[in-house]
Amino acid sequence: MTKKERYTYILDYFQKNVPDAETELLYDNPYQLLVAVILSAQCTDKRVNLTTPAIFEKYPVPQKMAKATFDELFPLIRSISYPNNKTKHLIGMANMLLDKFGGEVPMTVDELVLLPGVGRKTANVITSVIDQQPNMAVDTHVFRVSKRLGLVTQKASTPLAVEKELIKHIPKELVHKAHHWLILHGRYVCLARTPKCEHCVLKDWCKYYESIAR
Repeated sequence: MTKKERYTYILDYFQKNVPDAETELLYDNPYQLLVAVILSAQCTDKRVNLTTPAIFEKYPVPQKMAKATFDELFPLIRSISYPNNKTKHLIGMANMLLDKFGGEVPMTVDELVLLPGVGRKTANVITSVIDQQPNMAVDTHVFRVSKRLGLVTQKASTPLAVEKELIKHIPKELVHKAHHWLILHGRYVCLARTPKCEHCVLKDWCKYYESIAR
């Protein structure tokens, strides 16, 4: 099976069976999604969704968040991983939104990564989810699943390398959906320690399954 055939089979499956894949983070606007994605670093979406309602109620707009003190915001984030850093990041992010971007969440990767707590992965999530830009956010799920399926080479040793390889082979109009397809497959089927290969509908096209079956 060629790499082109593998991409065709896998993308066709997802298009037919999971056509409306989207983020599992709960949000109502770009600002809320930005807050949620910053909090989601090394934390589950489920935990973030339990935490954000109180944050959004008290700080519904960046103008409110920018005025928060560390001691006011921290208790609302305490249950999230790395709460100290994320509290500082959120306050810093809100202040920069006001000072540099007129209170609006920018929609380019280059601008977003200027914000505290925002790296390339977060910027790719924001632009692909809100604006459906063809940007591929590579988290641990995407990194693992794309390698196991054989969509990227084992030589792709960094998230950026994986991102570039996926972007090269996935049709531009599907990139923003493919991000979610790979994440959800990794979250519920292709688990890190105990992948559910016996239940996986992609196993016939998967390099990892081919290797263990052999």
